[in-house]
Amino acid sequence: MKKHLLSVLLTLGLAAAVHAAEPKKVLVVTVTTGFRHSSIATAEKVIAKIGADSGAFTVDFVQQPGAGAPRKPSLPKKPADLGTDANDAAKNKYGAEMKKFAAAEIKYQADLEKFTADEAKYKVLLAGGAPTMATAMAKLSLDNLKNYDAVIFANTTGDLALPDKQGFIDWVKAGHGFAAMHSGSDTFHGFRPYIDMLGGEFAGHGAQEIVELLNKDTEHPATKDFGASWNINGKREEMYLFKSYHQTNVHELLVMDKHPNSKAAGNYPVAWCKEFGKGKVFYTSLGHNEYVWEMAEFQKHILGGIKWALGLEKGNAVPQVK
Repeated sequence: MKKHLLSVLLTLGLAAAVHAAEPKKVLVVTVTTGFRHSSIATAEKVIAKIGADSGAFTVDFVQQPGAGAPRKPSLPKKPADLGTDANDAAKNKYGAEMKKFAAAEIKYQADLEKFTADEAKYKVLLAGGAPTMATAMAKLSLDNLKNYDAVIFANTTGDLALPDKQGFIDWVKAGHGFAAMHSGSDTFHGFRPYIDMLGGEFAGHGAQEIVELLNKDTEHPATKDFGASWNINGKREEMYLFKSYHQTNVHELLVMDKHPNSKAAGNYPVAWCKEFGKGKVFYTSLGHNEYVWEMAEFQKHILGGIKWALGLEKGNAVPQVK
């Protein structure tokens, strides 16, 4: 009897351990109604890979519906003809410009061929009835969200056709995870509950710069691998400036102590996290460029943030400024 009971307990314990180890389920949204980043395709691959490699979560996607209308390439502009009285310097400059023009013409022909093929595919798609934005976003219905533990807005922009905007905010607040990268803060500018949930709103950016990011929490899962600071491996990145941001409402993770362009001193947030009701929110403004998404350091950054939002790793979320 004792042996049988022990066997049952061991079986139940093993089953519980297996169940506890099951990966979380995450819905990744990459839909845009405003500017669309070329890095989105890379972002999708990276998020799926870090989820699979870590075993922490699996992903489903809400992607841009249809192929979108292709944009016809512009003809390259031929340099103005030389005058009969052109000197040697002018002739040399003209020769260099003509070489660039010849290369541009070759690229134009390749782009035109691709455009023609893409246009044909798009016409077929339209003839068959292209899926609508609302159809794509139906995956974010409150009924379907019951299947997920967190949602990620990866470089989304504009007003997305959420089936129930306030319902989605309440879903996060009820105890789910939300993470956003880069232009996730350039989303729902006219919907205040989203901005309040995220903790800040995109206000603009200048030219891409090499910057020094200061680590405000070296123990948080999202920033524990950076040390005291990180300069994005010496690469230029598009650094956002924010409005509707208050230090008293978020736990800062990465900041700049100088304006990325003017170099004026100040506190310029880059990444943060916050408790939202019973839910958890993680945001990083990095991720404009493909090469940033491909960096091992950035992948550790977002993996740590996502795992924290899912409740898989512990981290402080108390604002440093009261």
